[in-house]
Amino acid sequence: MVRDGQEVDIPVERVEVGDVVVVRPGEKVPVDGVVLAGRSAVDQAMLTGESIPVEKGPGDEVIGATINKVGAFRFRATKVGRDTALAQIVRLVEEAQGSKAPIQRLADVVTGRFVPAVIGLAALTFLVWMVAGPEPRLNHALLNFVAVLIIACPCALGLATPTAIMVGTGKGAENGVLFRSAEALETLHKVRAIVLDKTGTLTAGKPVVTDIVAADGLDGPDLLRLAAAAERGSEHPLGEALVERAKELRLDLADARDFAAIPGRGIEARVGGTAVLLGNRQLLAERAVPLDGLEERAAALGAAGKTPMYLAADGRAAGLIGVADTLKPNSKDAVAALRRLGLEVYLLTGDNARTARAVAAEVGIDEAHVLADVLPEQKADQVKALQARGLRVAMVGDGINDAPALAQADVGLAIGTGTDVAMEAADVTLISGDLAKIPTAIALSKATMRNIKQNLFWAYAYNVVLIPVAMGALYPFTGLFLNPVLAGAAMATSSVTVVANALRLRRFRARGLAG
Repeated sequence: MVRDGQEVDIPVERVEVGDVVVVRPGEKVPVDGVVLAGRSAVDQAMLTGESIPVEKGPGDEVIGATINKVGAFRFRATKVGRDTALAQIVRLVEEAQGSKAPIQRLADVVTGRFVPAVIGLAALTFLVWMVAGPEPRLNHALLNFVAVLIIACPCALGLATPTAIMVGTGKGAENGVLFRSAEALETLHKVRAIVLDKTGTLTAGKPVVTDIVAADGLDGPDLLRLAAAAERGSEHPLGEALVERAKELRLDLADARDFAAIPGRGIEARVGGTAVLLGNRQLLAERAVPLDGLEERAAALGAAGKTPMYLAADGRAAGLIGVADTLKPNSKDAVAALRRLGLEVYLLTGDNARTARAVAAEVGIDEAHVLADVLPEQKADQVKALQARGLRVAMVGDGINDAPALAQADVGLAIGTGTDVAMEAADVTLISGDLAKIPTAIALSKATMRNIKQNLFWAYAYNVVLIPVAMGALYPFTGLFLNPVLAGAAMATSSVTVVANALRLRRFRARGLAG
């Protein structure tokens, strides 16, 4: 804090609206506010979904809980405590979680009506045998009354759902899918639309070098060597991507001299005997460097959702380096698998529409299903809009900004490599962060529900067939009763059948993405 002209450290709870706050490199922005002095790049991915850190300068807004990457700046606090964007997201999560209606199981509904009906049939059996049965009437009436109650005992009905759920959740854990509740396992098979967050879910969430376009007689390695050497003095995430790529290629980097960061433009430095400029188009335009036809290549990179970085050497355009947040290895196959399951697949992101459309085209999502430029508090509204169309919606995300949407969705799936807040709001967690687990989770939900229906069928089949026998339906034709001992054995057999059928789920195998 800056108070009375002095910098002092205080607990974040004591920050008040109007206070001037100092944020150093690598620190977390404590509250919401507006920058007064200084420049930096702030990583807002956890809140806004933007994959590339955002340049901040005087007059720009900063959000609490985001990470300052480079440079120091001062800002005036505008929202603190419960008014911050992060606190609002927490409230949205609570509201969405509280608005969910509990799922009613089929077995609960039917059993609620079945048990009174059976008691009524047992009483009717007793009365009929007491009135019209052979002697000794009381013995016959009691035996048949007890046989009806035993044969209709809803033990198998009680086991039908929980045994299948127990085995299903266990198989999920074996396959890297954690279901937080039986409701999630039951509901997932009904999903008809799935919303995928972009940054950290479809993509790796970290900028990397994707393209190197050399000009002016340079080759790709030479261009990267100059750019990485110049950026070694920078802490900007895009610069880190260049240096990381140079290390991967084992390029020898010379020491840079006269390094200077140009806010909002890029950097300049001297590498060996070469004067290097590296940054955006405005930087080269301000230094009157001819672009020599690089604009078209830069436009193509931008249309593909990549950030073009111009490099000039000794006053001449030397080439372009494209940097982007790349897709995870299985993203495209996972989307294809979801579409084969008959799901409508949507892309939801806080990134700009151009980048979002480029990513969607690459993974196979229809352009009409791209939801871009969506603020954190609006993500849950997008899910609500799909639900208003009568769709059951699953949401897949990894960040704090995704938490309200995860909670609002019929089923929320969190990437296990993401934030704790997302996992707390979600119903399902994908432990490894592998999107291939999403089709696996849906297939497991379908297999479990199919198993539950089979269990319910066998449980009711015993009752439908044997209750009339227990009531004495065979006596007029054969003179035989159903002994209560045999009724007990039949009841036990139905329970064993249900449990054995549930255990068949242990043979569930996750299909490959191509299957």
